[in-house]
Amino acid sequence: MPPTDERDYYERIYKVVNQIPRGKVATYGDVAAIVGDGCDGRIVGHALGALGPRSVQVAWQRVLGRNGKITTSGLHQTDKLAAEGVEFDERGYVLMNRCHWEGPTEEWALANGFQMLPKGGATDEPDNQLSLF
Repeated sequence: MPPTDERDYYERIYKVVNQIPRGKVATYGDVAAIVGDGCDGRIVGHALGALGPRSVQVAWQRVLGRNGKITTSGLHQTDKLAAEGVEFDERGYVLMNRCHWEGPTEEWALANGFQMLPKGGATDEPDNQLSLF
């Protein structure tokens, strides 16, 4: 069933983000592709920016810009990811070839009304820095 309003989109986004395991990351576009129903990377960014106190319940730090770029500022995202075992290159980008999440299982996606992540991930995500919380 497609989302009926912004909050419904946001809750679906949070559900997907919480599927990303420790030590793995996804891009904004990956999350949007899994949510489907017209979701895009900017909506994912807005949803994560609207977390407020729920930021302790949703693994927002595991969502990055394309190519592993950290797109938040001042929130210790790099430290949080490093503590989970995520690896970075000399530029501070996540090593996507090692840490990129392949997406949810087909069983989970079907059972929860989501899409599978296309092979190689999605490409629809913002490049600009986001202000979360």
